Amino acid sequence: MNRKNYQDHLKYTVLAAMFAAMVYVMTAFVHIPTNQGYVHIGDGIIFLAAAILPAPYAMAAGAVGAGLSDYLSGYAMWVLPTMIIKAATAAVFSHRKETIINKRNLLAIIPAAFICVGGYYIAGTLLAFLSGTPIEGAFAAALVDVPSNIIQTVGSAVLFAVLGTALDRTGVKKLVSGGVSAKV
Repeated sequence: MNRKNYQDHLKYTVLAAMFAAMVYVMTAFVHIPTNQGYVHIGDGIIFLAAAILPAPYAMAAGAVGAGLSDYLSGYAMWVLPTMIIKAATAAVFSHRKETIINKRNLLAIIPAAFICVGGYYIAGTLLAFLSGTPIEGAFAAALVDVPSNIIQTVGSAVLFAVLGTALDRTGVKKLVSGGVSAKV
């Protein structure tokens, strides 16, 4: 690995760790309990990370931050599904644009919502079934949290839009990509 690649890798790794910590805080401490888990705005930070960092780093930040939140909040059975769902959510955004808030990333909220809502519905069904609920009951039990997962995605989209717009005004993308310093 040449020096430039090493420096980029180190920079992205550090930023991914910072984003993972922010995802954890916004998930574990800014949430409302629901039937099977909780509604939070940590996904907004995942969207933000995915619009700033290359995909593997953003996916790791989302998976680690959200998975850690589930584990430390007493929802250990959700860690693996959460890590898969949050990594997939980050994968639909793009960091390759000059700005965080752009048409591509705003449209990415739509598949991100389907991944979140659908992923947790499937995971909820499986967890209910594996805990002894008959399959019909498992499907019904998982439906209970669909509205809260929709609310979570909408709230996270608003946070993403607000923070992304503010960060775009500072020129943070140029800093991360190694360009000129940000406007103050």
